[in-house]
Amino acid sequence: MAAGDGSLDLFRHAGGGRKPGPPAGAPVETPARASGERRATDPWTVARVNRRARLLLEHGMPALWVAGEIGNWRRTPAGHRYFTLKDETAHIGAVMFASDARRLPADPEDGSRVRAFGSVTLYEARGRYQLRVRRLTAEDGEGLWRRAFEQMRRKLEAEGLMDPARKRALPACPACVGVVTSATGAALHDILSVIGARAPWTRVLLRSARVQGEGAAEDVARAIDEIGRSGRADVILVGRGGGSLEDLWAFNREEVARAIAACPVPVVSAVGHEVDVTIADLVADLRAPTPSAGAEEVVPDRAVLARRLADLRPRLSAGLRRYVRRYRHRLETCADRLRRGIGGVIEPRTARVLGRGERLAGAMRGRLASRRVRMESASGRLNALSPLATLSRGYGVPLDRSGRVLRNIAGFPQGSSFDLRVVDGRVGCRVTGTRADGRVGGRTGRQDVTDPERL
Repeated sequence: MAAGDGSLDLFRHAGGGRKPGPPAGAPVETPARASGERRATDPWTVARVNRRARLLLEHGMPALWVAGEIGNWRRTPAGHRYFTLKDETAHIGAVMFASDARRLPADPEDGSRVRAFGSVTLYEARGRYQLRVRRLTAEDGEGLWRRAFEQMRRKLEAEGLMDPARKRALPACPACVGVVTSATGAALHDILSVIGARAPWTRVLLRSARVQGEGAAEDVARAIDEIGRSGRADVILVGRGGGSLEDLWAFNREEVARAIAACPVPVVSAVGHEVDVTIADLVADLRAPTPSAGAEEVVPDRAVLARRLADLRPRLSAGLRRYVRRYRHRLETCADRLRRGIGGVIEPRTARVLGRGERLAGAMRGRLASRRVRMESASGRLNALSPLATLSRGYGVPLDRSGRVLRNIAGFPQGSSFDLRVVDGRVGCRVTGTRADGRVGGRTGRQDVTDPERL
């Protein structure tokens, strides 16, 4: 029952009036029955008082938004946040547990004006009245998100991830385009429609990913990494449709920015609408204002290609003719220089060879003449020793039927026949008798000569 000063007497019973019941939905404490009705003078435990106070607070006051200034912000190792909300005249302790604080883009600074949504409760162990905060936003609605965005932008910019010098050019005509977006979103339909109309020969490799909510940033980063490492895509398009800054927050996370920077192929970021700028846009090799515009950037327009090819045909033909003429002239010039060079090398060598040939022929003639004289002299001496020369001087050589020379009278048995070799032929002879010459065994003797006329 409320007293006149606004306090609430938790100990009064129906004896002094009607006992106030708990708010609707609050648990009702059942009095002990073992010793009968509790007397008004029985004391409550401190824990019981705090529990009743907590129930009254939680069930008597609905969840509400509270505006105030942040003070004494503290983060525990478990991820809980403890702080104070205050205005010009009062303050209240507040707690935001890790399950709710996980959705914060960044911790606010002391002195920041915020709006906290939660319920009033009491910490029973210490009897401390506090506000359990489930959601926390800046007073302007997006202050925390903007602050977190600027912090991340400054960090990555200091590392050089946003340096224009590291951004790569897109391939002019990719064979395969990797797409990272939600498989059920309208952005995918827009991307496929544009690519099909502009470059229907292009293959599209889709890696579906969550693009909003808890775990979306990790999913997008993983998808970019998988397509990049696969080696199948020539360029990657990352995007989603429009939304609030909180809806697009996955593309402002550090893991997505680093996955884009580490990707081995160029990445185009096409997130939200034209007015939306994300960290992914600043790190990517190219920023497109919408998913449809991103699809237009990654593939060429076939009509434009056809016109370019038509324009290139005469230019290519003229260029080839110029190329052929230029290299033909260079070949002719080189051929002339080569002929002159070869002539300058060969002619003196030819003259030297001819001169040496003449000297060699003269030397050979001299050598042959000298050899001829020597041969004629040797031939004369040899002829003088030849049996034919002896025969020409009137001598004859007896030969038996086998052509063996008969050297002594033993080879002329009585009545045998033999041939007498003379200078111009042979004469048949028959032995009628022999006489010793008186020279036998080296001694001078006498020998009969057979008369050929008797044969």
